[in-house]
Amino acid sequence: MRISQGCKLEQTQKLFMTLKLQQAISLLQLSSLELNDLIHEELLNNPVLELDEDEAKEEVRENGDESPDKVQEKDAIDWGMYFQEEGYEPGPGTGRRDTDDDASYETFLSREISLQEHLLLQSGYCRLAETERKVLEFLIGNIDHNGYLIGELQEFASLLGVDYREMEHALQVLQQFDPAGVGARNLRECLLLQLRERENPPPLARVIIEVYLEEVAANRHKKIALALQAELSEVQAAVDFIRTLEPKPGRLAGIASDEVRYIHPDVIIEKVAGDYCILVNKYTAPRLTINPYYRFLLSQGACETLTSSFIKSRLDSALWLLRSIEQRRLTLYKVAEAIVKLQRRFFDEGVRCLQPLVLRQIADEIGVHESTVSRATANKYAQTPRGIFPLKFFFASGIEGHDGTISSQAVKSHLLEVISAENVYFPLSDKRLTELLAERGIVVSRRTVAKYREELDIPSSGRRKRH
Repeated sequence: MRISQGCKLEQTQKLFMTLKLQQAISLLQLSSLELNDLIHEELLNNPVLELDEDEAKEEVRENGDESPDKVQEKDAIDWGMYFQEEGYEPGPGTGRRDTDDDASYETFLSREISLQEHLLLQSGYCRLAETERKVLEFLIGNIDHNGYLIGELQEFASLLGVDYREMEHALQVLQQFDPAGVGARNLRECLLLQLRERENPPPLARVIIEVYLEEVAANRHKKIALALQAELSEVQAAVDFIRTLEPKPGRLAGIASDEVRYIHPDVIIEKVAGDYCILVNKYTAPRLTINPYYRFLLSQGACETLTSSFIKSRLDSALWLLRSIEQRRLTLYKVAEAIVKLQRRFFDEGVRCLQPLVLRQIADEIGVHESTVSRATANKYAQTPRGIFPLKFFFASGIEGHDGTISSQAVKSHLLEVISAENVYFPLSDKRLTELLAERGIVVSRRTVAKYREELDIPSSGRRKRH
């Protein structure tokens, strides 16, 4: 075979991921907060983009030329005149403030105080020597978010160069602070600290905490009663009281936690006149527009070639960003609309009627690829009449039942309903739960029941039993 060189012309089609296409895909999978951060970054980097005017100003402009201050002043109620007409005379010190200009900044908080700040505030009310205050503040700095003291007193004493008894005294002062149980070094000490703050605790509560905490965790009440030579009902009452104590005092109400998360729903689903309306939350990201000044410069040709090229590139980038955001909104709306259509029974009747659903079904419904649906539902939340759910929640796996395929979430709902109605003195075993679910047309194995029970954080029958 002879090898030769030559030139020929071919026409082929290839798909390339341009930078703009990559941007559109990445925008689709961003959560609302991430999209908000991206928009603010683009506002800093692109002078052509700017925030749209507030809707309140648009409404004022549509209603007339009156300013918002004049409208508010016109609609304000003269409460002083109202009380005089009703026969009430204002007393001294009851004058109202017409404006908020003199509002104190101390009335506003950027965040709730942390546990350490809460404890330091209380330490300020204690009469302590300088060394004692230093030791107390050091101990407060070693309190974790659950309220426990991390470390050994002997090591702290050596590190600060103080006597061990001073360290113990500072710890005793700390353990008297609010919340009760703070400053404990283990669970047993934490519960005992809370026990001394309670009035009329059960007689067996202290000894059970000191000796039999492991048996309480394993629900071995008979063993405790036999060891203490007490009635089983007395042990049960003491255990019930112990379980009202807080094992993690640092998470009590009124104290900030770094684990608090606020969810901004991307989609709002409301039931109106028997049908469901879908709204894409427009308040999760600021509205953008194109600065008309730069567009005017381009149209008039008032810029140099280099400047004009820069403005044109920034304008193209801004327009593509606006199109990508709008495309993201439309895709999210279509996905939510398809979810409502295919999961209508869930919205009408609840979790127990949630149907098995896969990405392919939504993709076929709206005419896109599965990966697009996956990106559109990633890190997104929907506010529904049943509560706030991640969009991934509606894509539930399923198992076969007598009446067809049923989702795993629906099985968990039935399982939770059966366990909630059980006799607490004779709790249902996993085998019996399997039989009761089968009577409802849900055929699952005992191992599956145990798995779903653990996912619901429900203990076994032996640990659920009361005496």
